[in-house]
Amino acid sequence: MSQRQNPRQKGVGCGLARALSKLGFCSRSQAWELIRAGRVRVNGVVRREPEGRVNPTGDRFEVDGQSVREEKKVYLMLNKPRGLITTASDEKGRRTVFECLAGKNLPLLMPVGRLDQASEGLLLFTNDTAWAARLTDPASHIEKTYHVQVNCVGDESLARRMEQGVQCQGELLRATRVSVLRQGDKNSWLEIVLDEGKNRHIRRLLAALGIEVLRLVRVQIGTLKLGNVGKGEVRLLREAEVRAVADSPT
Repeated sequence: MSQRQNPRQKGVGCGLARALSKLGFCSRSQAWELIRAGRVRVNGVVRREPEGRVNPTGDRFEVDGQSVREEKKVYLMLNKPRGLITTASDEKGRRTVFECLAGKNLPLLMPVGRLDQASEGLLLFTNDTAWAARLTDPASHIEKTYHVQVNCVGDESLARRMEQGVQCQGELLRATRVSVLRQGDKNSWLEIVLDEGKNRHIRRLLAALGIEVLRLVRVQIGTLKLGNVGKGEVRLLREAEVRAVADSPT
């Protein structure tokens, strides 16, 4: 019997679409389209099944006749401006966060999590799917810190109500920690820490309390701070930062 390892063995193989994504060539949904269109070859043979098993480290992959090799892993942060959509393309033609990455000679990257159109601040990108999965896994409980301007004079009573949480459409929305940063005559800035990320979590929580969000800026993820990165600017993460943010205490 041949001693060649079977790519179907646990820990060796994965689906073809996933393999192209893991190699950093494209997203998994893009890979599905390429494979279905017959544009992908594995070891010289056209493969049309996106979930067909392959060996990412042992097989040879080609798309449109061009060899696909694993891209160097890239990790960067963007100070997302308000008004951009966190997606690669938008059917309504709205501007996206990827315009901030244009012309920087980067491999295909994906956002790690998201910020909605009206929100600003720290947004991470990578082509390391395992690292991204660790950061976005709800079980990781990696804390995210936001500075939020609201249309009322916030106080300790409001902070405690947000930490206790409110029911909204069958979900308990709460903050891990809330403190008042500064107050004006008619509005104030709060620092809000979450260890989970439900859809529009902060906006929905405050709306349930009858409070409007005027600005929402994410300033920290785990140990990683936005710092002095300018609006719309990016910077690569240092190796120690990559390790530290994924290993942030839960």
